[in-house]
Formats: sequence, structure tokens, C-alpha cells
Amino acid sequence: MRKSKKQQTPRRQFSDGFMNPLLRVGDYTPNTFNASRYVPRFKSFNRQQLEWAYQGSWLCSLAIDLIAQDMTREGIEIIDEKPEVTELLNSLLDDYLVWDSLCDVLKWARLFGGAIAVMMIDGQDMSTPLATIRKGSFRGLYVLDRWQVNPSNEVISDLGPNFGKPVFYNVIDSESGIKLNNERIHHSRVLRFEGRRLPYYLRQAYQGWGASVLEVIYPQILAYDLASSGAAQLVSKAYLRYYKVKGLRQILTNAVARKGFLAQMDHVRMFQSIEGLTLGDADDEFQTFSYSFAGLSEVLTQFGQQVSGGLGIPLVRLFGQSPAGMNATGESDIRNYYDNIKSQQDSQLRPCLKRLLRVMYMSATGQTPPSDFSFEFKPLWQMSTEQRAQSAQGLVGSILQAYDSQAISLEVALKELRKLADSVGLFAAITDEDIESAKELEFGMSAPSPEGLLTHEQGQNQDLGQGQAGEVQRGQPNGSNRGVVQEAPGPSGPNGGQNSPRV
Repeated sequence: MRKSKKQQTPRRQFSDGFMNPLLRVGDYTPNTFNASRYVPRFKSFNRQQLEWAYQGSWLCSLAIDLIAQDMTREGIEIIDEKPEVTELLNSLLDDYLVWDSLCDVLKWARLFGGAIAVMMIDGQDMSTPLATIRKGSFRGLYVLDRWQVNPSNEVISDLGPNFGKPVFYNVIDSESGIKLNNERIHHSRVLRFEGRRLPYYLRQAYQGWGASVLEVIYPQILAYDLASSGAAQLVSKAYLRYYKVKGLRQILTNAVARKGFLAQMDHVRMFQSIEGLTLGDADDEFQTFSYSFAGLSEVLTQFGQQVSGGLGIPLVRLFGQSPAGMNATGESDIRNYYDNIKSQQDSQLRPCLKRLLRVMYMSATGQTPPSDFSFEFKPLWQMSTEQRAQSAQGLVGSILQAYDSQAISLEVALKELRKLADSVGLFAAITDEDIESAKELEFGMSAPSPEGLLTHEQGQNQDLGQGQAGEVQRGQPNGSNRGVVQEAPGPSGPNGGQNSPRV
């Protein structure tokens, strides 16, 4: 029955969209719109053209540099229990210009579609897997773009984030400008960055790399540069002068007449000024033409907005252009842009930076980093003086409240206050000696334990005599008999306890 019902059910044909062959409207009709097609550009294959665009166009260079610079501008905050390790790692980041190298590798990955940063470890063969790191052996990063290396055909078979990536990167000496002892670099020593991610078949065409970020926005950048150049040429032709001369052809064919005509033109240019006069014959006619620039700024603005939208960079950041309109500050655009940068930091920079910091930790301390060793990117948004003061007041109040409630010790409170130095600009003068002194001070002022107190009281009772000690112990087990009314307690702190040393 079900089979017969399916056979009796008539088939229905569905069509998408609207079509009118008489008006040539819709799909499959001969109109100019249906002739439009998308074709691959493969601009990333033209390395020289990309280099010229980066060097010759300020808009192309900003499209490459801005995001890479913002991703590495503020650095990171290393989270570790030992402040001396944090300071040592920050010193290594500065001494070996690690942030500059990371900024460069991000730039060339965005420009060419891919780049690598090689972790330079002294005394090790680059073709071998990275295993142990000798103390003090880290020497920084060396950046190579995708045209300076040739990935091997052998791929990683171990399951994980690197599955399917090349095992080795062969350095092309003629393109890299360096000579290595071994031209092969193992993938464990490489921080790999890609440009715009591509689907599988396009990625195979690009030898496993990504595409340049300029590839999709290249026509819009050309249109903006062409419009800007055309506007500059129109400025030189904005005011034209037209001089009509009767019988000009006959004058130019006569040597004497031509000489006199040219002399007349010289006099016209000499006397023609703001306060001068234009000399001419009665039959001559002098006219001026001025060009109107109305609508030109709107055209340039539209082209600029297309470039800004394609790159994901707001106009206030890309062009330094203040937004138009009442009460328009561009703050929301910048915040959205910084949120996008934070997302790119987490997706592109965090995995490689995590591996790099582990190598630097082992090189700095000679030990393997603990399991809770981590870092966070510092925020790009810079607070004003008032916002920083309000933030400092709230954060410091929270720390002091936790200390007053005895949730944290004085040592921990000072450490938390010192961590606020980068965000609020205060408490940077707290040193390790201050923290150690606070620890010793708090330990020295702490009350004795009940076991110790009981032992001390029993010793005193033994000196007074066996009988009297027995009476005292029966009257007050914790020590001497204090009577009915005990001594008044000392002055209390804000939470009712004894006063404790403040920060």
C-alpha cells in the first residue's frame, strides 16, 4: 500500500527565483547581469607584484601592517607564582626582540599567504626534533616567508592540530640569504603562520599555504588609488584658459607672423595676474573654464569604505578619519575592532606563543614549566586617566577587603597589588624585598598555636606546686584562673578582630 501510494503521488518540480524571457529578467536569460562570473585571481602567486604593492601603496602597507602590529603591540601578561621567572621571561622577550620577530612573521604571512618563525636553539641540529632545551640556549626567532622555504612532501601522521602539515621545511639558500648547516628544519622548531585560510582544493593549489589578504581586496585598493590619482590630476586642470585668435592657421604658417604671435603670448602671460590685464586683439576672444569637484569626495569615501570593510579595519584606524555625524567618536568601531584583534590573537597567535614560551621557560630556568603556567594578552583599549583611577580604586578596594577578611595574607595582597602596575600604573615600586619583609612581619606577629600555649601554661603550673597546679587546672584548663570577669580585649579592627598590619 505504501509503495502504491508513492507511485500514485505526482512529482512536483520546483524552481528558484523569478524569470521573464520577454523582458530578459531572471536566470538563464540573455542579459548583462547573467554574464557576470567569478574567476580565480591567484594574486598570491605573483610575489613580485605583492612586494611592489606593499612598497608602493600606502594603503596596501597599512592593510598588512596594522593588524600585525596591533596583535603584538601590548604584549602578554605571564601568569606564574614566581615573580623572578616572569621578569626573566619578559627580559628575554625584550633582549631577543621576540615581539618584533612575531610582528614580522604575521606581516609576511598576511602579505604572501604564509611564513614561519624558526626557534633558534644554540648547539642543536635543526633537522632533529626539538626535545630538551639546555639552559641559556635560546637565541630568538628567525623569520622566513613562504617563498624562502619549500615544505617537504612528507606530512605529519600523528593525530593533533599539526596533522597533515609538512614534517620538514627545506630552506632555499638563494631566496633566504642565509646558509644553514642543514637546510632541513624540523616542524617542532617552527612556528607556522598562514594568511587567509582556504578550502581544501585551493589550499592544495597554494602548496598547503593560505592566500594573501590583498587577494580579495586588490580591485578595491586599485580603484581607490586610481580615484585618488585622477582627483590629483583634476586639480591641475581645475582652471583652464582658452584664447581664440582669428586666422591662427595662417599666422602659424608665416615665420614673421608666428614670431609676432608668440611675442604677443609672452606679453599676455607677463601681464596676466591678479591685478594685471590680458592683452589681445579686438578680434581675439579670451575665455576661462573652471572644473567642479562636486561628488568627488563622496566617490573617494565610498571606495575607502569598501576597502575598510574588506579588511575589517574601521575608517578611524585605517585612514585616521574621524567619523561624521553628531556625537560620533568612533569609540564603538574601535572597540569592535579590538575584539576582532583579540579573537585573532587567540586563534592564530596563542598556539604558537604557547610553544615558544615553554621553550623560553626551559632555557631561562633549566626546568620544565609547571602545569599552571599560562599567559593572557594585555588589552588593547587604553583607559583614560579618570577610567584608570576608577579601576584602580575598585581593584585595590577588593584586594584590601579580601585581606581584612583574612581571605588572603599580606604577602599575597602585595603580590596582587604589584600585578596592577601594568593596568592602572600604580604599585610598581613594590619589590621582592618588600614582599619578603611583609611575610616575615606577618609570621612574627601571628598568635601562638593552642598546643604551644597549653605546653607553656603547664610548665608554669609545675613551678607553682603540684597541689596548686591541680586546682588551677580544674578551675581553668587553658591556664591560670582568670576569675569571673576576664580582661578587656584589645582594640578591634574593622571586622572585630585584632588589628593586623596593613598594606
